[in-house]
Amino acid sequence: MRIIIPMAGMGKRMRPHTLTIPKPLIPVAGKPIVEWLVEDLVAMCQEKVEEVAFVIGDFGKQVEDALVNIAASHGAKGTIHYQEEALGTGHAILCAESALKGKVIVAFADTLFRSDFKLDESKDGVIWVHKVEDPRPFGVVKVNDDQVITDFVEKPQTFVSDLAIIGIYYFGSGETLHSELQYLIDNDVRDKGEYQLTSALENMKAKGARFAPGTVSEWLDCGNKNATVDTNQRMLERFRDKSLVSQNIKQENSVIIPPCFIGDNVTLKNAVVGPHTSVGKNTTITDAVIHNSIVQEDSVVKGLVISNSMIGNHVSLEHEASDLSIGDYTTVKN
Repeated sequence: MRIIIPMAGMGKRMRPHTLTIPKPLIPVAGKPIVEWLVEDLVAMCQEKVEEVAFVIGDFGKQVEDALVNIAASHGAKGTIHYQEEALGTGHAILCAESALKGKVIVAFADTLFRSDFKLDESKDGVIWVHKVEDPRPFGVVKVNDDQVITDFVEKPQTFVSDLAIIGIYYFGSGETLHSELQYLIDNDVRDKGEYQLTSALENMKAKGARFAPGTVSEWLDCGNKNATVDTNQRMLERFRDKSLVSQNIKQENSVIIPPCFIGDNVTLKNAVVGPHTSVGKNTTITDAVIHNSIVQEDSVVKGLVISNSMIGNHVSLEHEASDLSIGDYTTVKN
């Protein structure tokens, strides 16, 4: 089994957090998004994952080493492939063509999921979906009575299905997928100016491939700041009965309200942290209240009340205490 993770996008909706690191390496609940994704995919597979192929842009050696280490931590070889120009999902997958052999999972790196079943490798392919209230912003699938996918519809403006494609796919033959993707490139078959995976899926289906829908119990989006903070909250809920607080922290006159992730060498002084808050290593929080937020590494937060927030690495965010005399029937907003 091989896993291909396209993650070369610039993450514009997550700026300024993606100006210094790619979006899939932003931490939620103490781990990078892409590490949670790899962990969940490996757990779902019935057989050993031999390789995790990451398709990236020019992210630098430090990021590449981190990705290779993530794969190694799950017993797989990590390989790095480059998409130098954004030419669509199909093109991104083909950039990892050396990994397109045997059984292959393709998973786009801005989504996390929760599934209670093992992968059925007897199928030609599986496309994971999740029921949504409003399918218009998504690609969706239609299925027949035998639970075989009959149609792929991109962003339907009139209702055809509520089964949204979440961006995770299984293919029984990576070689067949490679052939269909290469056909798109060789014949310049584009959809909205790009080479799309859905075009290859349609060709495979027309030639007799039977794709089944795979369902997940939870679909977690990391596409923008609010979605990522919400995903952090929901991931922490998975560990409500298990402490994610490091034993190596300094805590003075402070309260941690679970569930929280608190990294190594964090200092808390006169602070309330949590619930649903992740704090990266070497961060100091003083005279502050923080809940439902992500604070990354090597940062300082002082004198603030923060909620629904993301704070990056090496940030200094300080607000001096005020000496106030406020009378009756007064409202003060900052």
